[in-house]
Amino acid sequence: MTKITILSDNTVAQPYPRGLRGEWGFSAAIGDVLLDTGQSAAIHNAKLLSVPVEEFESVVVSHSHFDHTSGMLDVLNVMDQPNVYCHPNIWDNRYLDREGQFDGSPLGIPYTKSTIEAKADVVEHRDPVEVADGIHALGEIPRTHQDHVIGKVEREGSIVEDPIVDDQSVVVETDDGLALVLGCCHAGLRNTVEHAESVCDDDVRYIIGGTHLIAVDSEEIREIADWLAEKLDLLVGAHCTGTTAMGILNERIPEIFEPAGVGNTIRFDGK
Repeated sequence: MTKITILSDNTVAQPYPRGLRGEWGFSAAIGDVLLDTGQSAAIHNAKLLSVPVEEFESVVVSHSHFDHTSGMLDVLNVMDQPNVYCHPNIWDNRYLDREGQFDGSPLGIPYTKSTIEAKADVVEHRDPVEVADGIHALGEIPRTHQDHVIGKVEREGSIVEDPIVDDQSVVVETDDGLALVLGCCHAGLRNTVEHAESVCDDDVRYIIGGTHLIAVDSEEIREIADWLAEKLDLLVGAHCTGTTAMGILNERIPEIFEPAGVGNTIRFDGK
């Protein structure tokens, strides 16, 4: 059985144990693999939820944005030289833009590669990699459908639009199909689902995490909801799904949709 517990999210799902903290960000324990580290609350919440992150051997970075990576040192300080799986581009200098204009505020991971390498074995990859038995980091995701990119990146001394090519997700093999766990899904939901199914040669039946539907208009959210209704048994929307999308999903597909929050735990039979 694989257990997925949300350790960092915008909201808290339950009043107990007391003291759980929400924040703008995402982190989830997937079996004994950690996906992302949130901003600052993941370790605090893990202790309250009795999730033994200190025993984990692997961390997967979904992409470099600070709300998924600022907690990295907190995590690595309690772990024993884990593997950190990431795209080689996560170290790029990234900046916020507002309404398409350069803002200059840092948007990327607030640590250098050498800082992380001092505490972990960094495994850079563009292709899918199995990080634990039946758990795969998907690597760079082909984009034939809409993606959701934000911010700017430094390239050869210039500031340009950021395609966020480092965006990846984690897929878990279960007895009843694939469980897809998303950080922010900047690569696009349809693209990520199709890539996961291609990598694992099975159907995605469950999705948990940030879908980035916050960046999609209402009509397209309805179209996506109808598409998901034909595929999924469960959709747990977190982080960047957005309140508008959550409302539409709850109205459109109430039989499979539920909002996420810190403390949510989902269990799957399988590897």
